[in-house]
Amino acid sequence: MNFQRVAALVLRYTFLYTRSLPRVFEIFFWPVMELLVWGMLTQYLESGPYKLPGFIRFLLGAMIFWDILYRAQQGTTIAFLEDIWARNLMNIFVAPVRVSEFILATYCVGFVKILVTVAVLGVLASVFYEFNLLAMGWPLIPLFANLLVMGWAVAMVTTAMIMRWGQASEALAWGIPFLIQPFCAAFYPLDSMPAWIQPIALAIPATHVFEGMRAVLAGHGLSWSRVLWAAGLNALYLIAAGLFFRFMYGRAREKGLLAKLGTQ
Repeated sequence: MNFQRVAALVLRYTFLYTRSLPRVFEIFFWPVMELLVWGMLTQYLESGPYKLPGFIRFLLGAMIFWDILYRAQQGTTIAFLEDIWARNLMNIFVAPVRVSEFILATYCVGFVKILVTVAVLGVLASVFYEFNLLAMGWPLIPLFANLLVMGWAVAMVTTAMIMRWGQASEALAWGIPFLIQPFCAAFYPLDSMPAWIQPIALAIPATHVFEGMRAVLAGHGLSWSRVLWAAGLNALYLIAAGLFFRFMYGRAREKGLLAKLGTQ
């Protein structure tokens, strides 16, 4: 692992945002729009005929936490697509850059984007809806970390699939996270889901994170069993995703698909 090459790649992807206002705008546009929509919905549910006190905490917390997972996945996948769109993929892999260095660089850039996005969402949620994300305290750290790692694992799988099946599968970059969303109990508790889905949900690290988040917001404290389950599943899936990525990368090299991706 050469950290100078990692730093060079981080600088390369950072320059994409410093020189492009639309890219910077895209970082904030969808998260802010989602915050406004969900925030106004929760305000209606709290003050309208339904009278659901405290509902805004759970829904806005879930929305911000979901965005952590989604942006972690997007950070790596979109960086890979950026090189495809710019016809720069061949330059990356012809240079003495290891795949692990490329992935680590995209993780670093994505991590910074997540921190900036969550900070903006946290401020807006506090100003518009009186929801203070930092009021969760230190439990926010392990929950955040688990969502981040799961996003990275999903990103490796998504990138590997695009690498293997080409630009025709680009929709996977946005579709795969939302394929997981209905099963990870993001916006509703686990026990409200159908019984046959619950075992599937329990096998997803994010489910334990969202359940832990709701417990903290309800004043019950952080469940370490939830954190440990999420961490254990994340370790398993991250290793599996790395092996899958390595396999797909090898197949793409054997079939000359990287050259096609970089020039088609």
